[in-house]
Amino acid sequence: MLLMINPVERKAQPRRSTTVAPGTAGAIDVLQGQLLKITALGSGAVASLYGFVQGDPDVFLSVHHTRVFSNSYVLSAGMRLVTNRRRPLMVLGKDTVKTHDLLMPASTTAYLESVGHAGQKGCEEAVRSEMARLQIAPPRMPDPVNLFMHLQLHQDGCLEPLPNKVKAGDHVTFRVLRDTTFIVAACCTGLSGNDRPALLELSTAEDLSEL
Repeated sequence: MLLMINPVERKAQPRRSTTVAPGTAGAIDVLQGQLLKITALGSGAVASLYGFVQGDPDVFLSVHHTRVFSNSYVLSAGMRLVTNRRRPLMVLGKDTVKTHDLLMPASTTAYLESVGHAGQKGCEEAVRSEMARLQIAPPRMPDPVNLFMHLQLHQDGCLEPLPNKVKAGDHVTFRVLRDTTFIVAACCTGLSGNDRPALLELSTAEDLSEL
């Protein structure tokens, strides 16, 4: 609770969930103090995660500021993910995969076509469509937190895609510190080994016993 901005008392909310089909993006509202769980419902899933503070779309989950704030490009348990104002937005708790990416931008439809994935909708276009539906208009398009994407950064700076290790049922769980609308794309990255979109489930809960 010490990390939360103006903690408030509220009634416990029922568990909610939504599914995101491959090649699309879905959204879920998560209240301050709640848990957000993102589950892969198929092998090879990649979940590109965006978050927008409710009531203030100028404040959003920022992968750039998270890397600087944590002095790390590796997402690990206990890590605080922060906004573009450098304030903690969420904390990673449970993680069954432990391979995530904080470096790569979202795929686009044009990029996917150029690498042999014609007909696949890019993550960026899918997320922009969902943002438009929700009337979320940040000052710029953030880069995503690419959950489940498996990459290795070598000492010479080279990024090497590695085979995705995600199986159905793998998941991550975050404690959310501000009322936030999260948008998640079930995407094709176009990167070798990480290019098989799969169904995702987004769910909220008050505590781990509900998940």
